[in-house]
Amino acid sequence: MLRVRSAVCQSWRGFKTFPCAAVEVKNEPILGFKEGSAERKELLKALDDLKGKTEEIPCVVGDEHVWTKDIRYQLSPFNHSHKVAKFCYADKELLNKAILASVAARREWDLKPIQDRAQILFKAADVISGPKRAEILAKTMIGQGKTVVQAEIDAAAELIDFFRFNAKHAIELLDQQPLDSDGSTNTMLYRGLEGFVAAVAPFNFTAIGGNLAGTPAMMGNVVLWKPSDTAMSASYAVYKVLRDSGLPPNIIQFVPADGPVFGDTITSSQHLAGINFTGSVPTFKRLWKQVAQNLDIYRNFPRVAGECGGKNFHFVHKSADIQSVVTGTIRSAFEYGGQKCSACSRMYVPDTIWPKIKQELLAIHKEVKVGDPVADFSTYFSAVIDDKSFGRNKKWLDHAKSSPNLTVIAGGKCDDKKGYFVEPTIIETKDPQDAIMNEEIFGPILTVYVYPEKNYKEVLHLIDNTSPYALTGAVFAQDKSVIDEAARALRNAAGNYYVNDKSTGSIVAQQPFGGARASGTNDKPGGPHYVLRWTSPQVVKQTHVPLREWKYPYMG
Repeated sequence: MLRVRSAVCQSWRGFKTFPCAAVEVKNEPILGFKEGSAERKELLKALDDLKGKTEEIPCVVGDEHVWTKDIRYQLSPFNHSHKVAKFCYADKELLNKAILASVAARREWDLKPIQDRAQILFKAADVISGPKRAEILAKTMIGQGKTVVQAEIDAAAELIDFFRFNAKHAIELLDQQPLDSDGSTNTMLYRGLEGFVAAVAPFNFTAIGGNLAGTPAMMGNVVLWKPSDTAMSASYAVYKVLRDSGLPPNIIQFVPADGPVFGDTITSSQHLAGINFTGSVPTFKRLWKQVAQNLDIYRNFPRVAGECGGKNFHFVHKSADIQSVVTGTIRSAFEYGGQKCSACSRMYVPDTIWPKIKQELLAIHKEVKVGDPVADFSTYFSAVIDDKSFGRNKKWLDHAKSSPNLTVIAGGKCDDKKGYFVEPTIIETKDPQDAIMNEEIFGPILTVYVYPEKNYKEVLHLIDNTSPYALTGAVFAQDKSVIDEAARALRNAAGNYYVNDKSTGSIVAQQPFGGARASGTNDKPGGPHYVLRWTSPQVVKQTHVPLREWKYPYMG
């Protein structure tokens, strides 16, 4: 998947230029896992090897595997009697030890040529693409409740793409150099940040955790990686691949921790240089406020990057292709149980075509199978991630059943006896401003507002102003003038905006991902500019003609 072409990049190593390579990569192919295929056989074996087993996962600081007294367990979402992993929380003392060890290792790591650091990600990507693919997919399926295809597009394809493309972008960044002038040369050095970066990862994408920690590290930074409690097994597998691919000790510290303890500890360290975050708005705001309160103690102004989810929309115009609307909405709203940051949870449909769309949505809804994604590969989605998520979804279902403005037209039930199962649910609302159209749910719940066909312009304004989020959104229309009109009206309503396509499914290097407003800082991981977020450039001017005169000519 890699093709290297020779090039000359100018950088600073003792006043010299040095050769480097520009790398061409392609998106990792998504495997099909059809009956009888080699990848299916390997995956089934990996799943069988993990059946009923509990993996022991320590904190890792340097090369030291540490166990604290605060023992925790990762449970399988669809079978919460299965303890997937036993792990422990790092306490404040261990976190501070990890910080100091990382900071001590930072200078030597940052001085390594970017090509050498990038090679680690290239190697890790190759390992995940090949010998470790089945294991990481299996751990993602069992630990995070993903189906085969959802694990494949995440823990294999997306993670591999993050590693390869970010390594490519880092190497090519060396080409971005200032102009020289007569008698002097100018060089831009892309240094890592002075201090450490804290990577706070979510449960819903194995790839995101690998990127949050791996990319800053590749750019010359040292990182404290706090993996999600509910993605521990797959995250540890990725960490081990990075180490086995040549990542030195103390560059990424693997430190599961209680959220507030981790946040309090990193933000009270003078060495904090950045936070790379994916998670909830309240947690991100808390970290940002702590950074602001502690500004006087830091050696630098910390970089704060975050992605915080969305209340993503599908807007349907009367000219839309109905089949595309229906299939795209089913996939966006219900794949991975609506637990993608980009999942559609609010939909706006004109009254003239709602009966047909409703009929087709309900017909597919009857065929959607919810269950164990390991035992039955025909399962469309599985349980939500944990008891907290189950409780939140149940609260919204209860709200839908009790509100006079809401009507449950499909699904609406949930059961947590064996796993945290929530039915795919479709709700119709009379009130487009109901809380269910405003707040993020993170579950398989879709709410539809049916609007008078002639009022579509008002609805575009409504979409833009209903929710505080602005992550993803989709417009379905065949009328070119409406597509253009919607693009203008919804310019700030989504960071990833789709026309006649569902609101999910961004691909690294094709649709760099992120949104603004309450959805985050929109740094677009998966794009060429993301690596710049984790550098502190230095410009070096070297003059080759000595200055002999202190006066200016006009002075006489």
